[in-house]
Amino acid sequence: MPNEPPIQGLINVMAALRDPETGCPWDKEQDFASIAPYTIEEAYEVRAAIAAGNPAMLKDELGDLLFQVVYHARMAEERGWFNFEDVAATIKDKMIRRHPHVFGQEAARSAVAQTAAWEAQKAAERAGLAQHGALDGVAEALPALKRAQKLTSRAARVKFDWPNAEAVLEKLDEEVAELKAELEGAKPDRLADELGDLLFVLVNLARKLGLEAEACLEGANKKFTRRFGWVEAKLAARGRAPRDSTLEEMEALWIEAKKEGL
Repeated sequence: MPNEPPIQGLINVMAALRDPETGCPWDKEQDFASIAPYTIEEAYEVRAAIAAGNPAMLKDELGDLLFQVVYHARMAEERGWFNFEDVAATIKDKMIRRHPHVFGQEAARSAVAQTAAWEAQKAAERAGLAQHGALDGVAEALPALKRAQKLTSRAARVKFDWPNAEAVLEKLDEEVAELKAELEGAKPDRLADELGDLLFVLVNLARKLGLEAEACLEGANKKFTRRFGWVEAKLAARGRAPRDSTLEEMEALWIEAKKEGL
Protein backbone atom coordinates (compact mmCIF):
# COMPACT_ATOMS: atom_id res chain seq x y z
CA MET A 1 0.00 0.00 0.00
CA PRO A 2 1.37 3.48 -0.91
CA ASN A 3 0.62 5.12 2.48
CA GLU A 4 1.66 2.28 4.78
CA PRO A 5 4.51 2.89 7.27
CA PRO A 6 7.90 1.92 5.75
CA ILE A 7 8.59 -0.83 8.29
CA GLN A 8 5.21 -2.44 7.72
CA GLY A 9 5.72 -2.08 3.98
CA LEU A 10 9.04 -3.91 4.25
CA ILE A 11 7.44 -6.67 6.31
CA ASN A 12 4.72 -7.01 3.67
CA VAL A 13 7.32 -7.18 0.88
CA MET A 14 9.08 -9.99 2.74
CA ALA A 15 5.80 -11.85 3.22
CA ALA A 16 5.10 -11.55 -0.51
CA LEU A 17 8.55 -12.87 -1.39
CA ARG A 18 7.96 -15.91 0.84
CA ASP A 19 4.37 -16.53 -0.26
CA PRO A 20 4.09 -20.29 -0.98
CA GLU A 21 2.03 -19.72 -4.11
CA THR A 22 3.15 -16.45 -5.68
CA GLY A 23 6.48 -15.73 -3.98
CA CYS A 24 9.99 -15.68 -5.43
CA PRO A 25 11.26 -19.24 -6.07
CA TRP A 26 14.66 -18.42 -4.58
CA ASP A 27 13.31 -16.71 -1.47
CA LYS A 28 10.84 -19.51 -0.79
CA GLU A 29 13.66 -22.06 -0.68
CA GLN A 30 15.78 -20.26 1.91
CA ASP A 31 16.06 -21.12 5.59
CA PHE A 32 17.95 -19.71 8.58
CA ALA A 33 21.18 -21.53 7.73
CA SER A 34 21.22 -20.47 4.08
CA ILE A 35 20.47 -16.82 4.88
CA ALA A 36 22.95 -16.51 7.78
CA PRO A 37 26.01 -15.92 5.54
CA TYR A 38 24.20 -13.02 3.85
CA THR A 39 23.36 -11.53 7.25
CA ILE A 40 27.02 -11.60 8.27
CA GLU A 41 28.08 -10.17 4.90
CA GLU A 42 25.63 -7.27 5.21
CA ALA A 43 26.96 -6.42 8.69
CA TYR A 44 30.47 -6.16 7.26
CA GLU A 45 29.21 -3.99 4.40
CA VAL A 46 27.69 -1.62 6.97
CA ARG A 47 31.09 -1.41 8.60
CA ALA A 48 32.73 -0.71 5.23
CA ALA A 49 30.25 2.11 4.55
CA ILE A 50 31.07 3.65 7.94
CA ALA A 51 34.80 3.41 7.21
CA ALA A 52 34.22 5.06 3.82
CA GLY A 53 32.40 7.96 5.47
CA ASN A 54 29.67 7.71 2.85
CA PRO A 55 26.19 8.55 4.28
CA ALA A 56 24.31 7.43 1.16
CA MET A 57 26.13 4.11 1.14
CA LEU A 58 25.56 3.71 4.88
CA LYS A 59 21.81 4.29 4.46
CA ASP A 60 21.69 1.69 1.70
CA GLU A 61 23.71 -0.88 3.64
CA LEU A 62 21.70 -0.37 6.83
CA GLY A 63 18.60 -1.08 4.75
CA ASP A 64 20.15 -4.30 3.51
CA LEU A 65 20.98 -5.30 7.08
CA LEU A 66 17.45 -4.46 8.26
CA PHE A 67 16.09 -6.62 5.46
CA GLN A 68 18.08 -9.52 6.87
CA VAL A 69 16.39 -9.03 10.26
CA VAL A 70 12.99 -8.94 8.58
CA TYR A 71 13.90 -12.07 6.61
CA HIS A 72 14.78 -14.07 9.72
CA ALA A 73 11.74 -12.76 11.57
CA ARG A 74 9.48 -13.82 8.70
CA MET A 75 10.88 -17.35 8.66
CA ALA A 76 10.40 -17.54 12.44
CA GLU A 77 6.81 -16.31 12.08
CA GLU A 78 6.12 -19.03 9.52
CA ARG A 79 7.18 -21.56 12.16
CA GLY A 80 5.05 -19.96 14.84
CA TRP A 81 8.05 -18.86 16.92
CA PHE A 82 7.91 -15.06 16.87
CA ASN A 83 7.51 -12.15 14.45
CA PHE A 84 9.24 -8.85 13.72
CA GLU A 85 7.23 -7.00 16.35
CA ASP A 86 8.39 -9.52 18.95
CA VAL A 87 12.00 -8.93 17.91
CA ALA A 88 11.59 -5.16 18.22
CA ALA A 89 9.81 -5.47 21.57
CA THR A 90 12.49 -7.78 22.95
CA ILE A 91 15.39 -5.44 22.12
CA LYS A 92 13.41 -2.42 23.37
CA ASP A 93 12.78 -4.10 26.71
CA LYS A 94 16.40 -5.22 26.95
CA MET A 95 17.73 -1.70 26.35
CA ILE A 96 15.39 -0.25 28.97
CA ARG A 97 16.43 -2.96 31.44
CA ARG A 98 20.13 -2.32 30.83
CA HIS A 99 19.84 1.47 31.17
CA PRO A 100 18.10 2.09 34.52
CA HIS A 101 20.06 5.35 34.84
CA VAL A 102 18.15 6.63 31.78
CA PHE A 103 14.75 4.95 32.10
CA GLY A 104 14.65 4.35 35.86
CA GLN A 105 15.59 5.99 39.12
CA GLU A 106 19.31 5.22 39.25
CA ALA A 107 21.83 8.06 39.25
CA ALA A 108 23.61 9.14 36.10
CA ARG A 109 26.69 7.11 35.20
CA SER A 110 29.98 7.80 33.52
CA ALA A 111 30.87 5.80 30.41
CA VAL A 112 33.18 3.59 32.50
CA ALA A 113 30.50 2.98 35.13
CA GLN A 114 27.95 2.21 32.44
CA THR A 115 30.27 -0.37 30.85
CA ALA A 116 30.69 -2.10 34.21
CA ALA A 117 26.95 -2.01 34.89
CA TRP A 118 26.22 -3.29 31.38
CA GLU A 119 28.47 -6.29 31.90
CA ALA A 120 26.94 -6.96 35.32
CA GLN A 121 23.46 -6.90 33.79
CA LYS A 122 24.50 -9.25 31.00
CA ALA A 123 26.04 -11.60 33.59
CA ALA A 124 22.75 -11.61 35.49
CA GLU A 125 20.86 -12.37 32.29
CA ARG A 126 23.26 -15.22 31.48
CA ALA A 127 22.71 -16.61 34.97
CA GLY A 128 18.99 -16.57 34.28
CA LEU A 129 19.70 -18.72 31.23
CA ALA A 130 21.78 -21.12 33.33
CA GLN A 131 24.96 -19.70 31.79
CA HIS A 132 27.18 -19.38 34.84
CA GLY A 133 30.66 -19.66 33.33
CA ALA A 134 32.68 -16.52 32.60
CA LEU A 135 32.90 -17.50 28.93
CA ASP A 136 29.25 -18.50 28.48
CA GLY A 137 27.37 -16.54 25.87
CA VAL A 138 30.32 -15.62 23.63
CA ALA A 139 28.90 -16.54 20.23
CA GLU A 140 30.71 -19.35 18.45
CA ALA A 141 29.74 -17.88 15.08
CA LEU A 142 31.91 -14.79 15.57
CA PRO A 143 35.02 -14.40 13.39
CA ALA A 144 37.87 -16.24 15.13
CA LEU A 145 39.89 -13.12 15.98
CA LYS A 146 36.86 -11.31 17.34
CA ARG A 147 35.78 -14.29 19.41
CA ALA A 148 39.29 -14.77 20.79
CA GLN A 149 39.36 -11.16 21.94
CA LYS A 150 35.94 -11.47 23.59
CA LEU A 151 36.95 -14.71 25.31
CA THR A 152 40.13 -13.21 26.71
CA SER A 153 38.30 -10.05 27.78
CA ARG A 154 35.81 -12.18 29.70
CA ALA A 155 38.62 -14.15 31.33
CA ALA A 156 40.38 -10.90 32.27
CA ARG A 157 37.29 -9.72 34.14
CA VAL A 158 37.74 -12.61 36.56
CA LYS A 159 41.48 -11.78 36.88
CA PHE A 160 42.75 -14.51 34.54
CA ASP A 161 45.10 -12.25 32.62
CA TRP A 162 48.68 -11.13 32.10
CA PRO A 163 49.70 -8.10 34.15
CA ASN A 164 50.83 -6.05 31.14
CA ALA A 165 51.75 -6.11 27.44
CA GLU A 166 55.40 -6.92 28.24
CA ALA A 167 54.31 -10.17 29.87
CA VAL A 168 52.29 -11.06 26.77
CA LEU A 169 55.36 -10.43 24.61
CA GLU A 170 57.32 -12.88 26.75
CA LYS A 171 54.58 -15.46 26.17
CA LEU A 172 54.72 -14.65 22.45
CA ASP A 173 58.43 -15.52 22.38
CA GLU A 174 57.62 -18.80 24.12
CA GLU A 175 54.94 -19.67 21.57
CA VAL A 176 57.23 -18.80 18.65
CA ALA A 177 59.86 -21.15 20.08
CA GLU A 178 57.28 -23.93 20.41
CA LEU A 179 56.17 -23.44 16.81
CA LYS A 180 59.78 -23.57 15.61
CA ALA A 181 60.26 -26.82 17.51
CA GLU A 182 57.36 -28.36 15.60
CA LEU A 183 58.66 -27.31 12.18
CA GLU A 184 61.15 -30.17 12.05
CA GLY A 185 58.50 -32.86 12.35
CA ALA A 186 56.04 -30.77 10.33
CA LYS A 187 52.96 -32.69 11.50
CA PRO A 188 49.95 -30.66 10.30
CA ASP A 189 47.89 -31.12 13.48
CA ARG A 190 50.75 -30.06 15.74
CA LEU A 191 51.63 -27.10 13.53
CA ALA A 192 47.99 -26.00 13.50
CA ASP A 193 47.83 -26.28 17.29
CA GLU A 194 50.97 -24.23 17.88
CA LEU A 195 50.07 -21.65 15.24
CA GLY A 196 46.65 -21.30 16.88
CA ASP A 197 48.34 -20.67 20.24
CA LEU A 198 50.56 -18.03 18.62
CA LEU A 199 47.57 -16.24 17.08
CA PHE A 200 45.70 -16.40 20.39
CA VAL A 201 48.58 -14.72 22.20
CA LEU A 202 48.71 -12.01 19.51
CA VAL A 203 45.03 -11.33 20.13
CA ASN A 204 45.81 -10.95 23.83
CA LEU A 205 48.59 -8.52 22.97
CA ALA A 206 46.15 -6.41 20.94
CA ARG A 207 43.73 -6.37 23.86
CA LYS A 208 46.43 -5.35 26.35
CA LEU A 209 47.41 -2.51 24.00
CA GLY A 210 43.80 -1.35 23.80
CA LEU A 211 43.46 -2.41 20.15
CA GLU A 212 41.00 -4.57 18.23
CA ALA A 213 42.84 -7.52 16.69
CA GLU A 214 40.29 -7.76 13.86
CA ALA A 215 40.78 -4.09 12.96
CA CYS A 216 44.57 -4.46 13.14
CA LEU A 217 44.48 -7.35 10.68
CA GLU A 218 42.09 -5.49 8.41
CA GLY A 219 44.54 -2.59 8.36
CA ALA A 220 47.38 -4.95 7.50
CA ASN A 221 45.29 -6.47 4.69
CA LYS A 222 44.64 -3.03 3.22
CA LYS A 223 48.29 -2.06 3.49
CA PHE A 224 49.42 -5.27 1.81
CA THR A 225 46.89 -4.81 -1.00
CA ARG A 226 47.98 -1.20 -1.50
CA ARG A 227 51.69 -1.97 -1.58
CA PHE A 228 51.40 -5.06 -3.75
CA GLY A 229 49.27 -3.12 -6.21
CA TRP A 230 52.04 -0.51 -6.35
CA VAL A 231 54.62 -3.25 -7.04
CA GLU A 232 52.44 -4.68 -9.83
CA ALA A 233 52.03 -1.22 -11.36
CA LYS A 234 55.79 -0.62 -11.36
CA LEU A 235 56.42 -4.01 -12.94
CA ALA A 236 53.72 -3.37 -15.55
CA ALA A 237 55.49 -0.13 -16.46
CA ARG A 238 58.51 -2.30 -17.26
CA GLY A 239 56.36 -4.59 -19.37
CA ARG A 240 56.34 -7.44 -16.87
CA ALA A 241 54.09 -9.16 -14.35
CA PRO A 242 55.04 -10.58 -10.92
CA ARG A 243 55.28 -14.10 -12.35
CA ASP A 244 57.96 -12.86 -14.77
CA SER A 245 60.02 -11.19 -12.02
CA THR A 246 62.38 -12.36 -9.32
CA LEU A 247 61.63 -12.20 -5.63
CA GLU A 248 64.59 -9.87 -5.17
CA GLU A 249 63.19 -7.43 -7.73
CA MET A 250 59.76 -7.44 -6.13
CA GLU A 251 61.25 -7.04 -2.66
CA ALA A 252 63.20 -3.98 -3.84
CA LEU A 253 59.99 -2.45 -5.19
CA TRP A 254 58.22 -3.33 -1.94
CA ILE A 255 60.83 -1.37 0.00
CA GLU A 256 60.29 1.55 -2.38
CA ALA A 257 56.57 1.38 -1.73
CA LYS A 258 57.23 1.60 2.02
CA LYS A 259 59.47 4.61 1.47
CA GLU A 260 56.65 6.21 -0.52
CA GLY A 261 54.48 5.89 2.58
CA LEU A 262 52.12 3.35 1.03
